[in-house]
Amino acid sequence: MSGAGKNIVQKVTRGIDWDYLAKVVVSDEGRRELGALRRSFDDVSNTLETKFSTKETNIDWSFYKAKLGPKIVDTFKTSFESLEIAEYEDKLTPEYKTKYEAMLTKATQLEEESKREVVRLDKEIEKIRKDKESLRTRTVDDYFAQNPKLKEEIDNEIRAQNWG
Repeated sequence: MSGAGKNIVQKVTRGIDWDYLAKVVVSDEGRRELGALRRSFDDVSNTLETKFSTKETNIDWSFYKAKLGPKIVDTFKTSFESLEIAEYEDKLTPEYKTKYEAMLTKATQLEEESKREVVRLDKEIEKIRKDKESLRTRTVDDYFAQNPKLKEEIDNEIRAQNWG
């Protein structure tokens, strides 16, 4: 692989801890997605390595002069030697880097929100479990003591003789 391409692939590959990601992802769907991501990443890495691993070959101009004639080969040689390949200027990375950072920030926010929601739902589940356990021994007065607004509503309906 050429210098720049190889360095980029090596830097990216070093930056990913697949074992840590596998430990962090807990859902089955997440594990499937992580597996697909790793396969895609490996495919791209292999493609980059094979595309950039070719070495520049020297052209044997004398061989072609003997087969094709010196005039046409000299024209190709002159054209080839005057060929200038511009250095690649990366204009996309800054744009996608900001998008990536924004997505990462959003993902972090969503993670925090989901953690808070999990805590809230755990409390709600515990409350429901306790309510379910207390159904055998709970009286109407106990229930109204926990829900005074409902008691007031029912009392108002009884006073208004609203039976419907």
